[in-house]
Amino acid sequence: MTDFGRHETPEERADRRWGDLLQELRVAQTGVQILFGFLLAVVFQARFTTLGATDRAIYVVTVVLGATTTGALIGPVSFHRMLAGRRLKPQTVTWASRLTVVGLVLLLCTVASSLLLILRVALHSALAPWLVAGVVCWYVCCWFVLPGLARRRHHDRPS
Repeated sequence: MTDFGRHETPEERADRRWGDLLQELRVAQTGVQILFGFLLAVVFQARFTTLGATDRAIYVVTVVLGATTTGALIGPVSFHRMLAGRRLKPQTVTWASRLTVVGLVLLLCTVASSLLLILRVALHSALAPWLVAGVVCWYVCCWFVLPGLARRRHHDRPS
């Protein structure tokens, strides 16, 4: 029998997983912060006043999604800071990981909503929701399905 995995204490494993999580969060946080910054600026553009009620509603939903995404993806930092030194690193990593997954789902919703607004304004066509649905399927596949399949295929290996 082959020994997969590392020989590390629970604390060492938590430290390694926390470092991995921080690297992942850096990528996600940067993307959401750039997207959210652009979203905040949209309302101050002259063309914003020409948007119809539906597009304005999509914009408001998108901004709220962007704000909640930002909160979820920055949340693990607060979690760590509030629990640092309390010997709760394994639990902190677990909760921070869960919050990160919530943040990724919210990011998917934010991107989809942003894309819907942009395509509605750019295309003025019933094609926009279909294009967004295709992109959402792609994201779901890349972010959740493929990792889930890999996880299921290699379920006997510890993380």
